[in-house]
Amino acid sequence: MGALGLTGVLDDIADALANLNSKDLRRLIQEALDEGIPPIRILEDGLRRGLEEVGRRFEAGEYFLSELLYGADLMSDSMGLLASRLNFEGSDGRGVIVLGTVRGDIHDIGKNIFKMFAEGCGFKVYDLGVDVDPERFIEAVSERSPDVLGLSALLTTVLPEVELVVKRLKEKGLRNKVKILLGGNAVTEEFGRRIGVDGVAVDAVQGVKFCREWMTDGGA
Repeated sequence: MGALGLTGVLDDIADALANLNSKDLRRLIQEALDEGIPPIRILEDGLRRGLEEVGRRFEAGEYFLSELLYGADLMSDSMGLLASRLNFEGSDGRGVIVLGTVRGDIHDIGKNIFKMFAEGCGFKVYDLGVDVDPERFIEAVSERSPDVLGLSALLTTVLPEVELVVKRLKEKGLRNKVKILLGGNAVTEEFGRRIGVDGVAVDAVQGVKFCREWMTDGGA
């Protein structure tokens, strides 16, 4: 029985990912495939459970940021092993996220970490990049119909840009069609409440947790 209290090859996969054991993880994935276990079950019942445990340990202070990133990398590599056997076109039902750093800010590390973790947890993520014009966010929400719009802001000088995106969504009649998630050192819960967003995340794990809760509640 693995450290997660689980049994069977799928549970061993979850355990290997949770413990950041890359060698065993690759072997166990191949073992599961050889046993004829459907790739979608390997993904859902093995890999995602392991990644969720990585996130839990990060939140509990048992893992540091470097270990969180390594876990996301292992998830990405593992999905690569399954890619030829899975159809990753679109979302598997977990949800769609449009993501970007607002105009005037070119920082992307936090945004990229969130993207990796969200994709590992099954979300389809459209990353608009950095220094994104408010109208580009509006276009993406209109075109992609995402469940969540993620706005990243590291600099306090760009907070008016965050507020402008929310304002433009309201003007276009799109605000009630999407959840808005803020992230980055510049944003606070007080700021988020003032401009009327749905969540403010202190890190990638909390951000993905918000997104998963919203999907459970029926999305936007």
